[in-house]
Amino acid sequence: MAKIDKSKMKCNKPRRTPGESKKFVVKACEGGTEKIIRYGDPKMTIKKSNPERRKSFRARHKCSTAKSKLTARYWSCKNW
Repeated sequence: MAKIDKSKMKCNKPRRTPGESKKFVVKACEGGTEKIIRYGDPKMTIKKSNPERRKSFRARHKCSTAKSKLTARYWSCKNW
């Protein structure tokens, strides 16, 4: 796992992580707290253009209640 320099990342801007165990990384900033969040399966594609898949994903992950930017669920739901 490569070391990520938090100081060079912008807050709340997801980006791809090549060669990592997760698909995306984001420096989540909320209320004076900064946290590096890694999320997403690198072997799966995001098929959000299919309404049935989108609805199923959002229901399965309870995206309507994902409020904290410091969780992987929030960022995963935001991609969908």
